[in-house]
Amino acid sequence: MSNKFDALKASDESGDEDFSTSNKRRNKGEIIAPDISSNEHQLQYAYALWYSRRNLGKHSNIQSYDQNLKLIGRFASVEQFWGLYSHLTRPSELTAHTDFHLFKIGIKPMWEDEANQKGGKWIVRLRKGLVSRCWENLILAMLGEQFMVGEEICGAVVSIRFQEDIICVWNKTASDFSTTTRIRDTLRRILHLPPTATMEYKTHIDSLKNVRS
Repeated sequence: MSNKFDALKASDESGDEDFSTSNKRRNKGEIIAPDISSNEHQLQYAYALWYSRRNLGKHSNIQSYDQNLKLIGRFASVEQFWGLYSHLTRPSELTAHTDFHLFKIGIKPMWEDEANQKGGKWIVRLRKGLVSRCWENLILAMLGEQFMVGEEICGAVVSIRFQEDIICVWNKTASDFSTTTRIRDTLRRILHLPPTATMEYKTHIDSLKNVRS
């Protein structure tokens, strides 16, 4: 896996796939992993990148959240990732109340998804000016399998807000203390967080309760 991560950091080749057509490859709502050529460096998992903008106000709910999720692109290799990432707006340049969601293909960035139902997320709140670097460090670590927790990682989210920015890592099993602890420690290391930095773990069940209350 180290070879894949080294290639991920070093590669500057752009993929040739037209990601604007990725929505056309859905099958009954499912996202299909893109094909890769023999000269590409395959990642352990294929990923989909989503964008959303929060609707503010009393009518904001789970259904509107689902409708606001927009698929940006998919990738299954190092080259396809850089081909997509090199054309993206950096998080620090996004407007407030917008989010990027990077999840394994087959897992939708919603609490109700089967892979997420029993899971939770680590939440890191960042002061303004840090989010682009931290987001890049996080996704490189995630694609390079640096968390070393098997299939536990579902995806990651970066959320742009007015006074702060938020980065989250989602995992499958909230009740697995050793796994959540390892994710926390790895996240602290790759984001270069000081020991005093505040990190919060929240189960998706609790998040659902808060929305519905």
